[in-house]
Amino acid sequence: MSLNPVVAEVTARIVARSQDSRAAYLENMQRAIDSQPGRAKLSCANWAHAFAASPGVDKVRALDPNAPNIGIVSAYNDMLSAHQPLEEYPALIKEAAREVGATAQFAGGVPAMCDGVTQGRPGMELSLFSRDVIAMATAVALTHDAFDSALYLGVCDKIVPGLVMGALTFSHLPALFVPAGPMTSGLPNSEKARIRALYAEGKVGRAELLEAESASYHGPGTCTFYGTANTNQMLMELMGFHLPGSAFVHPNTPLREALVKEAARRAAAVTAKGNEYVPVGRMIDEKSIVNGVVGLMATGGSTNLALHIIAMAHAAGIALTLEDLDDISRATPLLARVYPNGSADVNHFQAAGGMAFVIRELLKAGLVHEDVLTIAGPGLSRYAQEPFLEGGELKWRDGAIETLDPAIVRPVSDPFSKEGGLRLMAGNLGRGVMKISAVKPEHHVITAPCAVFQEQEDFIAAFKRGELDRDVVVVVRFQGPSANGMPELHNLSPLISVLLDRGYKVALVTDGRMSGASGKTPAAIHVTPEAAKGGPLAYVQDGDVISVNAETGELKILVDEAMLLARTPANVPASKPGFGRELFGWMRAGVGAADAGASVKDAAAEVKDKTEQEALIAYLQVLGTSVK
Repeated sequence: MSLNPVVAEVTARIVARSQDSRAAYLENMQRAIDSQPGRAKLSCANWAHAFAASPGVDKVRALDPNAPNIGIVSAYNDMLSAHQPLEEYPALIKEAAREVGATAQFAGGVPAMCDGVTQGRPGMELSLFSRDVIAMATAVALTHDAFDSALYLGVCDKIVPGLVMGALTFSHLPALFVPAGPMTSGLPNSEKARIRALYAEGKVGRAELLEAESASYHGPGTCTFYGTANTNQMLMELMGFHLPGSAFVHPNTPLREALVKEAARRAAAVTAKGNEYVPVGRMIDEKSIVNGVVGLMATGGSTNLALHIIAMAHAAGIALTLEDLDDISRATPLLARVYPNGSADVNHFQAAGGMAFVIRELLKAGLVHEDVLTIAGPGLSRYAQEPFLEGGELKWRDGAIETLDPAIVRPVSDPFSKEGGLRLMAGNLGRGVMKISAVKPEHHVITAPCAVFQEQEDFIAAFKRGELDRDVVVVVRFQGPSANGMPELHNLSPLISVLLDRGYKVALVTDGRMSGASGKTPAAIHVTPEAAKGGPLAYVQDGDVISVNAETGELKILVDEAMLLARTPANVPASKPGFGRELFGWMRAGVGAADAGASVKDAAAEVKDKTEQEALIAYLQVLGTSVK
């Protein structure tokens, strides 16, 4: 099948746009390759330090210049159910490495916080920035320059994107990601959502809520809904970072253990010492990034990846934009319905055909690039296979050719929707995104007076007072990366869902984030410029009429432009102390815009030569909008 013309056009313009930055990135990679493996440059004292505590067999092998040494970077902690299984991985990896004449060393750990624990709490203000901390910690782990390839152990939210960003800075090293897999199915997600809504209305108590939550999150492995963690795993498959079919195999099973060991063997095989050298900087290119974006749209993945995939692309010198995401979304059919986009969980998705089926369908339709380099070798077709054990030996076979449950996963010829799961929202309020894959068509368009809040707690209080029992556009501002680290506002979802169920037309507009579990709530999020940077949201007042149109992608305030410009912007709330937030002030000051990935950069590079009022005028002029 020839390549879809939209996918081809978007890929071509990314290549053209990235020409200079990508060339500089590849030049740095080649310089690192030409300087030979790190151990060749280390003095005897340096190298002795690197293996001083290793067991005898590894010390002997370390003297062999042809023996690959694999670095392990892990996000293990036992508070995250998805990462708890990673505790056993280093021992399995070291054992498998020895079997193929290699050594493996635990290079370093990276932080891994759980957004599920910190939702609505002060710690959530560190969540997005933890991605860049993880990237930096990955660089520290690998900076000993003693490795020939690296294995990255991580699953959830900011952790995989941070690991990818860190891995891409060591562009000359092959990079293989080793997941843990999802927990077994518990309480159905739809029932969990029902209990949450009842709790929000005060119809059940905390005991009933905790019982439902505990029945949902009940064991080791990734949470089973299709949130950011599982979207990450989909992405690692489509970008070729995983061994084929690794994403959704349960932890603590013989197949999972076999995949972990095979990852170590593969990491040893793809170093510069062998014949299959796959440096990550060469493996991840414009085509593999586009494949990841297509997968995001085809599966209705988490809105958080609209931030992360742009940041990951930039780490490889690739200039990806929201317009690229929007164009691909409009050309990509929605092939999966996994909660919150449907009632099934990822285990049901896997059983119905999973990633192997989706990738085969995307390849058949010409929606993804087959001619990419992956950690498994050349070509994406390998990822239409799935792993299995035969007599204890790990093998691969073709995945499902037809869907085993059309309520969960469908072919391109019969999609759930002709378009993907994300929409670029733009207008005189700024630019943002909306996840539309789970939003009913009757909720796609709303024009109503707004209610403005600066804290999600204020919204919750207004809801409890009954002030929002009406058609309303809820504006929650000063939630962007510069204001407070761009926390997720997932606590708003159950309450807005209640308002929708009461028959009101409701939408959310915010410069903050929503959870990867965001479902039926129509929400224009990541709005840029954010209010703290003088964006239009800072000028909105209670009662202003706002139009949110997911069909056309328009996000407008229906206020005369001169009147809007005459207003004084709302004051940026002071940063709150405690919970480590003081340590991240430099990140808030230097973070980039959400539509560019919200990556931390040098604060000194931000030169403000305009007043906030001038900046707003310039912004409106660029948009070419005159609100009537």
